Amino acid sequence: MITPTSDAPGAPRAIGPYSQAVAAGDFVFLSGQVPLHPEKGEIVGPAIEQQTEQVLKNLAAVLKHYNLDFSKVVSARIYLTDLKNFATVNSIYEKALGNSRPARATIQVSALPKAALVEIEMVAYRGK
Repeated sequence: MITPTSDAPGAPRAIGPYSQAVAAGDFVFLSGQVPLHPEKGEIVGPAIEQQTEQVLKNLAAVLKHYNLDFSKVVSARIYLTDLKNFATVNSIYEKALGNSRPARATIQVSALPKAALVEIEMVAYRGK
């Protein structure tokens, strides 16, 4: 069974024709999150630190909607507009995920929606 969601409390609504996440079997595929404030729909802060923290809060809210947390994440992709921010983003990501070590890729892109500096997408496992 495939179940999309676009109404996870504490996460911004999708800004296009997609879902915040889609549950398919034992997996939940979380769409990429940019640092949008959930209520205002605006980018949070100009600095990479603020933006990364907001992205992770948004992802945590979507995971919570499925009764999951970062410990259930099996894969992540981080998109950065400048790889010079890698170490900063990595430090904030590591703090948020704790001991969880999902498979991951970090990719530099030329631009992101709403001129964000960072976007992160994840896949979580909800099986036993």
